[in-house]
Amino acid sequence: MTAPIPAAGTVPWRRRRGQLEVALVHRPKYDDWSWSKGKLDPGEPWPVAAVRETLEETSLTVGLGRPLPTAEYVVLDGDGAPATKTVHYWAAEATEPAGPLHNEIDEVRWLDVVAASDRLDYARDRVQLRALVRADKAGTLTTWPLVLVRHARAVGRGSWSGEDPLRPLDRVGERRAVLLSSLFGAYGVKRLVTSPSVRCARTLAPYAAERGLPLRTKDGLSEEGFAVDPKRAVRHLHRLLERGTPAALCSHGPVLPDLLSTLLDLVHPGEPDAATVTASLEAARDDAMGKGEALVVHLVGQAEEARVVAVERHLP
Repeated sequence: MTAPIPAAGTVPWRRRRGQLEVALVHRPKYDDWSWSKGKLDPGEPWPVAAVRETLEETSLTVGLGRPLPTAEYVVLDGDGAPATKTVHYWAAEATEPAGPLHNEIDEVRWLDVVAASDRLDYARDRVQLRALVRADKAGTLTTWPLVLVRHARAVGRGSWSGEDPLRPLDRVGERRAVLLSSLFGAYGVKRLVTSPSVRCARTLAPYAAERGLPLRTKDGLSEEGFAVDPKRAVRHLHRLLERGTPAALCSHGPVLPDLLSTLLDLVHPGEPDAATVTASLEAARDDAMGKGEALVVHLVGQAEEARVVAVERHLP
């Protein structure tokens, strides 16, 4: 069997007169009803592909919510050989009506969850639907993302003669910053908070320029500020939790463990995915996030009511 085929998609959802509905797509080539999905472009992150494919197939502009179960099944590749197709899915709330349809989709239909389950042609697609319904019943379908970022790769300390906070990204780091920009867009990030160190600010700069967003620099997120008063970094995190706005926070290796420990305290043991979420946060804290890594934390609620319900790690 050939190498797995990576693909990504979404389960778009909305509420109409208080009822949960999801959007299915019809492909005339196969005469089937399924979720919007498609193959990744070379070098494209999974979440970015999910948003792009949803827009291309349904004309729906979506921001990703919590991840849903992955699907794996066997298809025939371009040469007619069997290959495993791996599809990563996300819940995605639709807030605007769809435009004209393009590509291989000839119809998008919004259905309540019972009708959708009956209409889906593949049993594997009902796995994502059941997960979405469980999250809705648990009150954890509507989430907001907080993206913790360790700055991208910078010029080495030994190669830099200036002050350490002025040390810039290297070429690899600059490329990673551009890729991170597309990742932030997939989750609809609206607020950017960063250490004032150049390597952190430059990691968020491409997205800030693209979206016209200000970079809010906080001394407490720098290595130097953290060494003087470690509690300041956690206070900056709490302010983001109070706002409940989709945000990205960029800091340094020595600072991030305290922030991750704070988020661990927001995982409720009764949550269905509590063990998985806890393991992901502990791994990021104890093994250290990689340079240029983005940890997407999905939360419900704000301030004292905020709790973590899902986590994704996006490595360079």
